[in-house]
Amino acid sequence: MELAKTIESVRKFIGQARAEGKTIGFVPTMGALHAGHVSLIEAAVDRCNFVVVSIFVNPTQFGPSEDLDKYPRDLAGDMKICQDAGVDLIFAPGASEMYPNENITWVTVERLTDNLCGRSRPGHFRGVTTVCAKLFNIVSPDVAFFGQKDAQQAIVIKRMVADLNMPLQIVVCPTVRQPDGLAVSSRNKYLTDSERKDALLLSESLAECEKMISKGERDCPKLIKAMREIISRSSKTEIEYISIVDAATLADIDIIKDKALVALAVKMGSTRLIDNIFIGLGKQ
Repeated sequence: MELAKTIESVRKFIGQARAEGKTIGFVPTMGALHAGHVSLIEAAVDRCNFVVVSIFVNPTQFGPSEDLDKYPRDLAGDMKICQDAGVDLIFAPGASEMYPNENITWVTVERLTDNLCGRSRPGHFRGVTTVCAKLFNIVSPDVAFFGQKDAQQAIVIKRMVADLNMPLQIVVCPTVRQPDGLAVSSRNKYLTDSERKDALLLSESLAECEKMISKGERDCPKLIKAMREIISRSSKTEIEYISIVDAATLADIDIIKDKALVALAVKMGSTRLIDNIFIGLGKQ
């Protein structure tokens, strides 16, 4: 496994792999790797014969009051995880390598970023799409792997790639959960023991929603009300949103008629957690 910290060096390694006829798989991350990232890496290793993982805490997707400075960083630990998982190359640039000058060119995906996390985190997805476009240009992968837990992000990136005719495929892998149902996340490290216990209310509310739908309930306000009641059992929770949206447009819906995304964002103490499930036709 190789470690590259500059764009020039990562392109050199990629060029060598291309010359050998290898298929490039790419897993973009912000580090603090966990089982969810490992599942993406394993999917890339299974499908491609040269796997690149980027580790870069991207400042342009954090708002002024968000957790950029305290976001967990552990390059040595991440390298060990990548080594064990069969990664060929880690790209771990600094901010000055990715943004050597004031950035005045941005990639913006409209409409899909208006709702859900985009509503409460203005500018977030502009930072995500821009850094992903930069990384795709640097790494030039054949396939890039994202997780369903960040469902809106995956949908936005897929649309960006399609609209800009980028020559790569986006693969979305299932959410990885701990045995008790909590979706794995780098931010879980912030939770106290009691907050970690109460965080299970998120997956419990999604399970209840799925159960109600399986019994025939299609009214979104009723489903959201039931979920809100479950999450509100803890005084530590602050609900940012609970939404049921069309899985293609991410627009709010009142009645589930086709494939839908049930998504939520909740603050547990000072930690913001997200989770979701897909419902309906084409469910993964």
